[in-house]
Amino acid sequence: MDELNYYERVYGIVATVPVGRVVTYGQVARALGVNRGARAVGYALRALSDADGVPWWRVVNARGGISPRGEGHGAEIQREMLEGEGVEFGLAGTVDLRRYRAEIAAR
Repeated sequence: MDELNYYERVYGIVATVPVGRVVTYGQVARALGVNRGARAVGYALRALSDADGVPWWRVVNARGGISPRGEGHGAEIQREMLEGEGVEFGLAGTVDLRRYRAEIAAR
């Protein structure tokens, strides 16, 4: 599978995550049939431009924490966007995945 096709598949899955819910990088990779592909999902999301409209902020790490997307999109922005959708963070700065994790279908 070429990189562009993989990235487009990642974006398609992330676009299905409902408002106020999150998924993990690993969860997206598994939905694509790629075990241990969380890092590649992160690369795909980092390649997005602001104009793409893909809700990258709804993807968190396996602990429910925020992993900075890259320059210009710090953890503070992601947290603000999630909180604006009603997602709450605990004292450790993580999202309760039992409460906010969305189920996504394999593709």
